[in-house]
Amino acid sequence: MPTAKKGDTVLISYTVRTSDGRVVGRTEDDDPISLTLGNAEIFPEVEAALDGLEVGKESSAVVSSDNAFGPRREEMVIDIPRAQLPDGQAPEPGMTLGAQQQDGSTVQLTITQVSDETITADGNHPLAGEDLHFGLKLVEIKLAA
Repeated sequence: MPTAKKGDTVLISYTVRTSDGRVVGRTEDDDPISLTLGNAEIFPEVEAALDGLEVGKESSAVVSSDNAFGPRREEMVIDIPRAQLPDGQAPEPGMTLGAQQQDGSTVQLTITQVSDETITADGNHPLAGEDLHFGLKLVEIKLAA
């Protein structure tokens, strides 16, 4: 039976969990994703776990936070005076805001706390500081030409 190798396009099903077991991503049972091994379309640790795998077989991979979304950085958590917020919808925890940085790029901030005078917003990726545990199943291999 053929095994997946660099250059092959594969269909996979997966579940991603944090170290505490919380599910943070998954494919639907009947809707696997397609990717080409060696094209850097997914974390290298996941590609390595798929390399040599046969159709129907399962594998796992762990992607450390440093190789995933980076460490959690407390300097990315900021307090913003409510007077600086745009008029309109009242801020609530969980809402996101776009903010322009000094270099002109945009960062997404998630509101974590709201008080009368300020809001606290977090610019970290929601999975920053989390090791990601992938459960993988190889559904199909489309052999490289």
